[in-house]
Amino acid sequence: MNSTLILNGLRFILLILIQVLIFNTLNFLGFINPLVYVIFLYWYPIKGNRALFMVTSFFLGFIIDIFSDTMALHATATLTVAYIRPVLMRFCFGVNYEFQNFSFKNTTKVQRLTFLGLLILIHQIVFFSLEIISLSHVLLIFKRVLATGIVTLILCALFSSLFSPHSE
Repeated sequence: MNSTLILNGLRFILLILIQVLIFNTLNFLGFINPLVYVIFLYWYPIKGNRALFMVTSFFLGFIIDIFSDTMALHATATLTVAYIRPVLMRFCFGVNYEFQNFSFKNTTKVQRLTFLGLLILIHQIVFFSLEIISLSHVLLIFKRVLATGIVTLILCALFSSLFSPHSE
């Protein structure tokens, strides 16, 4: 239990540093800034304390907001994804995830990629909808969600395959 807490704390700090120092400064094609810190929501232990997960997710987004000057957009999007994560898990993995012996290692790559993709998609939709806040700019929201989401998904899948957690 203690090693899981240390590992998640390390992930939390490293993802904030990577997001703030590297990915917030990138600007592909003038509007694509990958939001790779979302992978924390994917890596968080399945059987972890849900209340702690919600609070941690909020603080993750809030700290990114402080460094990005985005007025709680990241916190709102991250908290929304953290809240609906069990529904997404049930959709991607069925009722299997509710059993004690469930692990990502026992799932297919397609299931894991679908889960990660849905986490990112919902995060992007909430984030960009709140950032733009105009129904007259639906195409702009769609363009930003799609472009940033694809780049974020590729980077998160790469990070996930490189730094696969062993505690799940």
